[in-house]
Amino acid sequence: MMCTAKKCGIRFQPPAIILIYENEMKGKSRQRIMPVRNFSKFSDCNRAAEQLKNNPRHKSYLEQVSLRQLEKLFSFLRGYLSGQSLAETMEQIRKETTIDPEEDLNKLDDKELAKKKSIMDELFEKNQKKKDDPNFVYDIEVEFPQDEQLQSCGWDTESADEF
Repeated sequence: MMCTAKKCGIRFQPPAIILIYENEMKGKSRQRIMPVRNFSKFSDCNRAAEQLKNNPRHKSYLEQVSLRQLEKLFSFLRGYLSGQSLAETMEQIRKETTIDPEEDLNKLDDKELAKKKSIMDELFEKNQKKKDDPNFVYDIEVEFPQDEQLQSCGWDTESADEF
């Protein structure tokens, strides 16, 4: 079945993922309600999103919906089940999905590091300029202003004959 996803959302009572899509054969907008079963405030959102996306009943409808978007929806549901307000849940999700430039990534465990790297990869892909983009310019040269004098380091000022 050929369908184009238009909107994807969550319903809290009873828990379900709602997809509004357009059937390309008939050109009609339709709504698909996919119930969320066996999900609690302790469940893993990533795993739940993967299971829903790979479910044979929903797979063809969710092809165009990213795994990250489904993870976010499950995070909203988990926040609701935990008793958090919508604003608290949104702030928590924003913290999880943004990269703090001051954060030391060396102190993270492997799972968190992989998550941060995937966020960085996604951001890179989104901002990358490709040859086919309308405002693509080959070989851009940019000069950065220097307000201060450059500081020299001791290792690069020594002569080569000292070795």
